[in-house]
Amino acid sequence: MPLITLTVRRPKTAQFKSDVLDCVHEALKHVGVPATDKFHRVLELDADDFRFDPTYPDAQRERSDDFVLIEVLWSVGRSVTVKKQMVGFLMTQLAAKGFDPEDVMVVFKETQWENWSFAGGRFIHT
Repeated sequence: MPLITLTVRRPKTAQFKSDVLDCVHEALKHVGVPATDKFHRVLELDADDFRFDPTYPDAQRERSDDFVLIEVLWSVGRSVTVKKQMVGFLMTQLAAKGFDPEDVMVVFKETQWENWSFAGGRFIHT
């Protein structure tokens, strides 16, 4: 179960946020995440509260105010190959919607399966 956190600078339109989240979800489905496994949140912060370097470490052009930080929290076990497939698909989808891939950072965080209680306090993976 991936938990997606999208962090952006304020203001962003509902369409901007929806387009990014839809692309992320399509990329997750592309690597085998079920379509119904959808848990997304958006943090929209003022510039003072969301600071980033314009080029670190290898951006080919300066990041703009449309910079998007995408955090993917999911269970351990996915290979680097799967992560690269997911990110490659995501960048293609975002570029097709007019987003600059140089304005997108993806960070994967992994946790053990036993750390998820999806509902009712049940641990279905223990």
